[in-house]
Amino acid sequence: MKKKGQNRYEIRFSGSGGQGMITAAMIFAEAVGVHDGKYVCQTQSYGPEARGGKSKAEVVISEVPIDYPKARHLDLLLAMNQAACDAYFQDLSPRGLLVVDSSLVEQYPTSRIAALPFTAIARDELGREMVANMVALGAIGILSGQVNADSLEKALLARVPAGTEELNRKALHRGMEEAAKIKLDALPRSLLNDDEV
Repeated sequence: MKKKGQNRYEIRFSGSGGQGMITAAMIFAEAVGVHDGKYVCQTQSYGPEARGGKSKAEVVISEVPIDYPKARHLDLLLAMNQAACDAYFQDLSPRGLLVVDSSLVEQYPTSRIAALPFTAIARDELGREMVANMVALGAIGILSGQVNADSLEKALLARVPAGTEELNRKALHRGMEEAAKIKLDALPRSLLNDDEV
């Protein structure tokens, strides 16, 4: 639970190796730090297999210098598959938001959730399942409220392979569009019962 005046915001991008979670986190961190001028730390870890094993990357954002670089109480958890959702949900803070790829996650451990079909959008609308991470990135940009949309696009275009800029830009904007439909104020205020808050 955040205390008044606490300005640290923690995000974890999680999925399996090959889903591009580390790339998404690096772009997010660059947008926040280089383009928006906030303090930011980005860390990552892989499972035992580079492709197919669990993969996570964290971004910690603050208006003041960051004293500890790793996430302790997640404000937002992105889970791109069921295994990541199950493994990392316990680290979400009571008032945190769980964002899942509803194409691949079927069991939700909370009602404070934004479920969006990142993989289906990438595959069916954009023709490339591999840009699901960029669809998710756009959604996280909107749902977190921590980054300027223009900054996110600039950071993305500086990092993606030459020749894929337009595809990735479209993916980013589709994620933003989907996230903009979600009414965060309509979600339950907390993962705790009212008498526990």
